[in-house]
Amino acid sequence: MRKKRRRKDDVYAFSRCISMSPDKARRITAHLRGRFYEETLMILELMPYRACYPIFKLIYSAAANASHNKGFNKADLAIVKIEVNKGATMKKLKPRARGRSYMIKRPTCHINIILRDISYFEDFRKFMRDLSEEDQQKVMIGLQAERFDILE
Repeated sequence: MRKKRRRKDDVYAFSRCISMSPDKARRITAHLRGRFYEETLMILELMPYRACYPIFKLIYSAAANASHNKGFNKADLAIVKIEVNKGATMKKLKPRARGRSYMIKRPTCHINIILRDISYFEDFRKFMRDLSEEDQQKVMIGLQAERFDILE
């Protein structure tokens, strides 16, 4: 199995064992994919769901990591990938009448977020505009070969 390489212009943030259903978290994260950082914060502040706050904190933390650790501008960050995975289920028993008990299940979820600095792509677009058609094709062929690890 091929090992995944981390990109230099990506910032990662993970949150584990958040006490909410993965389905409720996915309902929110579906609206956030591909959006910019500031737009995402505004959307999360205005959504009426309880699950918004942990996601808001995680995105805010990822942007703080980007600005502190890598020196990125928060305005240039966009959400590339956001996943919600199922975590462990907390189980407890609720006592009922006549010595019976009912199981109470509290689902948890794990959220992974990847933010990317888009300013690198703007520089690349400017670079490509200045090239001729032949040179643009050569650059694109080189990028595809690098992407599929043909050239090393």
